[in-house]
Amino acid sequence: MGKEIKLNDSGFEMGIYTFGELLRDPYTGQIINAKQRINEIVEAAKLADDAGLDVFGIGEHHRLDFAVSSPPVLLAAIAQVTRQIKLISATTILSTADPVRLFEDFATLDIISNGRAEIVAGRGAFLESFALFGYSLDDYDHLFAEKIDLLLKLNENEHVTWKGQFRSELKGAEIAPRPIQQGIPVWIGVGSSQESAERAGRLGQGLMLAVLGGDPGYFKPIVEAYRREGLKAGHIPAKLKVAVGGHGYLSKTSQQAKKEFYPYYTNYFKSYMKNGMLHNITEADFEQMVSPNNSLFVGSPQEMIEKILRQYELFGHQRFLAQMDIGGVPFNQVAKSIELFATEVAPVVRKEIKKGCKKE
Repeated sequence: MGKEIKLNDSGFEMGIYTFGELLRDPYTGQIINAKQRINEIVEAAKLADDAGLDVFGIGEHHRLDFAVSSPPVLLAAIAQVTRQIKLISATTILSTADPVRLFEDFATLDIISNGRAEIVAGRGAFLESFALFGYSLDDYDHLFAEKIDLLLKLNENEHVTWKGQFRSELKGAEIAPRPIQQGIPVWIGVGSSQESAERAGRLGQGLMLAVLGGDPGYFKPIVEAYRREGLKAGHIPAKLKVAVGGHGYLSKTSQQAKKEFYPYYTNYFKSYMKNGMLHNITEADFEQMVSPNNSLFVGSPQEMIEKILRQYELFGHQRFLAQMDIGGVPFNQVAKSIELFATEVAPVVRKEIKKGCKKE
């Protein structure tokens, strides 16, 4: 038998997520293959579960520099080697997916994992899946609106009658299998779009907010708009949950963390932000990005604790997820960062938030 895990009773969940990048190591020039990367993702999830983290997420891409195109398949493998950690997509590109097939896959994952599956539905920052699956970018917004409507109906009903523009209609269709949970938790993935956040609120689904840089205060109006629209639509406050995702990396000291992570973070930007203004990050840029008033979670455990708690004061969110394997960071370093996050950051954050809730 494995060691007993102390359950989180704070109401605030902590976890990690990955997109499974396949980038050239800036030191060695080598690129690991998809098999090794997927094996490392499974091992990271097992480590997170053993250490008592609450959530593990996997994102979806359809290109050769990412290892994961089917999150539910990989999450099902992870379900077999973990016991209690929640297994989520981060995110599912709903605009180019068939909601019926997607729901069936995650309902199956829910059964395999004994009720641990969740979906984060988004429109996708990368656009390759539109041409790959036969969709037009001209329908970018309409696709998501129609498909989230269908997905939520599938989640609520065993038999569905539905008609839309982008797929065949359903007439009393049997939707199987049914998940173990009463309904699979669905979150709407949002970047900086207040309109998308307001839609999530009107739908009464969780808001998964990507806060990847800059002053986190910029995102406070987005969270407020989400809750405002949710309440206006008649949803109870308890249903309007907020999760925050951010880039992060930990070492015992701030200087060590910055020294280790900087080459990989610049590697990430050079690879994926070629058309952006910040594709070439200087050390001075990086120092600004990791400063106390910015959203990049790189440093010592204490620095990460302070940043998470500052964001909690701004957003009052229920979940924080960190992406720690950015830019080709070797797995042994990622594993150490996860361990510090689970053992030195998560317990303190949960304790402080629980303490604050009791005072209220």
